[in-house]
Amino acid sequence: MNPIVLIPARLAATRLPGKPLADIGGMPMIVRVLRQAEAAGVGPVAVAAGDREIAEAVTAAGGRAVLTDPDLPSGSDRIVAALAELDPAGAHDVVVNLQGDIPFVAPAAVRAVADLLAARPACDLATVMVAESDPAERTNPDIPKVVAAMQPDGRSARCLYFTRSVLYGDGPVWLHHGIYGFRRAALEAFTAAPPSPLEKRERLEQLRALEMGQQIWAAVIDEAPISVDSPADLERARAYARQLQAGTLA
Repeated sequence: MNPIVLIPARLAATRLPGKPLADIGGMPMIVRVLRQAEAAGVGPVAVAAGDREIAEAVTAAGGRAVLTDPDLPSGSDRIVAALAELDPAGAHDVVVNLQGDIPFVAPAAVRAVADLLAARPACDLATVMVAESDPAERTNPDIPKVVAAMQPDGRSARCLYFTRSVLYGDGPVWLHHGIYGFRRAALEAFTAAPPSPLEKRERLEQLRALEMGQQIWAAVIDEAPISVDSPADLERARAYARQLQAGTLA
């Protein structure tokens, strides 16, 4: 495999406009994500920027950015556009789509999706999931859940469905986090297809892949990354950065 990591980002966020450039401990959030992706050592890293200001922040930090159409409908479409410019010959056969709003994502989580694609030849799309840590997460529609067939190793699973609904019964509820590793052909087929009925019903893009017949596998990660979607999330991320700088994290 020859992976590349692409980070889609744009300024026009409904709940937190301008968030890719939000300062977190003296560094724009998008640059923090870039650094974590680089630390994973999976492959070259670039930002698929929907705005010139994002591209400028990335290049000022020594990173690589590709300016894409700000009106593209999704992060997946944005990485396909960036990929066409960065790798028109198709040398990279695996594309890791890393969201630009998880500033402290563990490099191991990025590696996990690439490792899963290497280990599972039938896997078209790899992602990550974590066990619920609070009963309230089970009923929170803002947190997607994974219905998954766990493998004997306890560290990977074949994904059967994704939902925002409440899951009942014994056993852990697995929460989905949006780090994706696509085989390139699967990514191109996915973005060429229209939104599917279940995708529109649940408002979960990955259901399009399942309805197309693509296989999705998930790697288990031990801790959910901080995702910045609101002003409260941003303050939480800034507090975490202060703890990192002070060396007070356990």
